Amino acid sequence: MDIPEMNLMMRNRVLIPLAIGAVLTGCRAPGRISKTVTIYVSEDQVFSEPLLKDFERDTGIQVKSVFDTEESKSTGVMNRLLAEKNNPQADVYWANEPIRAELLKQQGISAPHVAANSEGIPAHFKDSEGHWTGFSARARVIVVNSRLKQPHPQGIRDYVDPRFKGRGVIANPLFGTTTAYVAALFTLWGDDETKKLLSALKKNGVKLSTSNGESADLVASGEFGFSLVDSDDAFSRLKQGQPIEVVYPDQGANEVGCMIIPNALVFIKGGPNPDNGKKLINYLLSSESERKLAFSDAAQIPLHAGVETPAPVKRIENLKSMKIDYAQVARKMQEIQPFLKEWVGY
Repeated sequence: MDIPEMNLMMRNRVLIPLAIGAVLTGCRAPGRISKTVTIYVSEDQVFSEPLLKDFERDTGIQVKSVFDTEESKSTGVMNRLLAEKNNPQADVYWANEPIRAELLKQQGISAPHVAANSEGIPAHFKDSEGHWTGFSARARVIVVNSRLKQPHPQGIRDYVDPRFKGRGVIANPLFGTTTAYVAALFTLWGDDETKKLLSALKKNGVKLSTSNGESADLVASGEFGFSLVDSDDAFSRLKQGQPIEVVYPDQGANEVGCMIIPNALVFIKGGPNPDNGKKLINYLLSSESERKLAFSDAAQIPLHAGVETPAPVKRIENLKSMKIDYAQVARKMQEIQPFLKEWVGY
């Protein structure tokens, strides 16, 4: 065999496998289109899972869900997202409030994404840079024992009204949504006025409970007259037939409004199935998804105007809501921790 023939044979040995590989790769390409999406979820599984199953049914995309447990209290999947920052495994994070969504933005874990169905959701329930979008919210409401003979409290300042001395209860402000509520007051009223209110709460004999749920139970039992709680705690007691009424607080012209705590959807940067992640976000942000959550036991408030709701759940357009910057509230929550520990007595 002469040199030209040898060179031709060597070239064929290289080119033929490359050509076959290219053909095989081309044949496999359609099969490599992802039909899955992975979501980490802090919202209660009993409320979130039915919507995820509806998405599977309607799109044919398999949803791989990782839920927080009751024990991890919304921190389990959050810590997992932080640990996986350099090797993301999730496409979407469903937070049960925007504060953790803000933290993911600060840590560089989220990516901007503005879904078509986010149109119509008020701007103050969305990140201005598109890192998270709020939907289907809880509200901070006042539950009142229906046997309370005095005029019913209508706002946060009624906690310090002498008429209600020793009748109010509130969950420990070092934890949960009560921390966020107090931080929101700090951002709206300033430090001095909010600290003055908290000092007056003590003087008026306000009891601290361990949770919003315990607060609602103390009011339902008649041991206390009223409490600020999350709307899901209130509506669950109503459904049980407990003797309570629900007041959406601070609706007057010069009052601060009702605090709204939306769920938040976060698009994870570098997730394995970005296109399906965007489809899932758009699906969950739809008016129909919000309607389903309103009629579920979660009784959440749709953030799109005009969405049908059951009788106890107010529509967002009929509510005066707090106009707060959730990023500012998140920072304030950290800043006021030393003060709150001192106030609680830790």
